[in-house]
Amino acid sequence: MSSIDIEIDLLDEDREIVDLSHKFAEEVLRPAGIALDKLVDPADVIAPDSVLWEVFEKYQQTGLGALAIDTEMDPVRKARLSCIINEELSWGDVGLAISVGLCGFHLPWVEQSGDAELIERFCNPKKPTIGCWALTEPDHGSDTVTLTEAHFSDPALKANCTASKDGDDYVIRGQKAAWVSNGSIADMIILFCTLDQSQGFKGGAIFLVPSDLPGVVRPKPLDKLGQRSLNQGEIYFEDVRVPERYMILGPELYNIGLETMLGHANAAMGQLFVGLAQAAYDHALAYTKERVQGGVTIFEHQSVKSRLFDMFRKTEAARSLARRIAVYNARTGMPKVEYSIASKTLSTNTAFEVASTGLQLFGGNGLSREYPIEKILRDARASMIEDGCNEVLSIVGASRL
Repeated sequence: MSSIDIEIDLLDEDREIVDLSHKFAEEVLRPAGIALDKLVDPADVIAPDSVLWEVFEKYQQTGLGALAIDTEMDPVRKARLSCIINEELSWGDVGLAISVGLCGFHLPWVEQSGDAELIERFCNPKKPTIGCWALTEPDHGSDTVTLTEAHFSDPALKANCTASKDGDDYVIRGQKAAWVSNGSIADMIILFCTLDQSQGFKGGAIFLVPSDLPGVVRPKPLDKLGQRSLNQGEIYFEDVRVPERYMILGPELYNIGLETMLGHANAAMGQLFVGLAQAAYDHALAYTKERVQGGVTIFEHQSVKSRLFDMFRKTEAARSLARRIAVYNARTGMPKVEYSIASKTLSTNTAFEVASTGLQLFGGNGLSREYPIEKILRDARASMIEDGCNEVLSIVGASRL
């Protein structure tokens, strides 16, 4: 990625990590993402013989996932490096970048539980496991994160997934929607659900739910427009019983936990979709320097140059905001959700705009699946809805101004 050329503060060992992530993205993620995107049945993406499992194995071998749990590295240095890694992996394939990133999503939550059995089972680096974040429901999408709005505390809005106390256990009933990333393959579910229904969504709680518990049911994965390499699927909880110690956070702190999670998740989305915008720009730039029309490469036409520079400018602006937010979050330990939302909405809108312009520069070839730009456009379109649709997130962000 050309943007690395102006990274003036990277240490030599940081550049080695960046080079490793770029090589992994180019040689593993990109071809695997293209192959998985072509599968008609999303169940084939997670089939035993799928290249997905090879991707996971090779990702573990790189050691890139260990950066997130490194407690010795300077937080600001780690944040900047993590940004670049996220950009690089998404440059390869954003669906797989999200999927491998979520492999370690559950680790800090399990560690926080202090449960020795769970920690040994799910946090052993020699036996890597897969995590997922289950939040949205069939009747509730982005409204599950609108903690700044009045309806968030309205008991009249009934949740689709609830937990209730039963002796020394909690019993979980209901359903999470089909948008749970890694939902069909996760070993550990980080479940955000409603505990105290008299408080509406505000009465939520966070539970650790091993996916092999009796009553956890996962039908076939979701068939969708873009990010087809990213497994997403609904989860049913049929009287799933968990011990009291599996509850990480109750209603008294749920709002704080949700806002913190949203801040971190949206900041990461900002970084990931900068990488996708970069991929769209790189493909378009290369194509315009090869495609000949009017006796010259189309790059020589002023209108093409102008559009390419617009793509370049937008991508760099989104990158700058994403990096700034990451550094702030690292220094304070508590993300400002309005800034994280600004980064997520800017980067995802940018990715779609840049991909759309890129497809236009490909002309008719851009509509063909022979070329990569149409896949990038589909992948980008999904980002404006996932992790909170941009319009609803903007309302939450505005309420924090």
